[in-house]
Amino acid sequence: MADVDNARKTVLALLAHRASDATVCPSEMARALAAQAVSETRTDDWRVRMPVVHAAIDSLVEEGAIRLSWKGRPLAKRVGPYRIARAPCP
Repeated sequence: MADVDNARKTVLALLAHRASDATVCPSEMARALAAQAVSETRTDDWRVRMPVVHAAIDSLVEEGAIRLSWKGRPLAKRVGPYRIARAPCP
């Protein structure tokens, strides 16, 4: 669970440092998590972090904190390739 919480924080931090309409690739999140792990002397293979990234994304989508899209089209849930963006402000 701590890994998912860290992944959630990572995606929100990545989005916070981007333009409000910018998107993030899930692999970018996994790479950021892998970079953190290297500093903690764990593996730097970002691919092994994708299940945690997907779990974090699923929970953030469910909460309405982020939105997903692919090629400019909104996605209701994570299916196939996707991009992550901030949810519109209410």
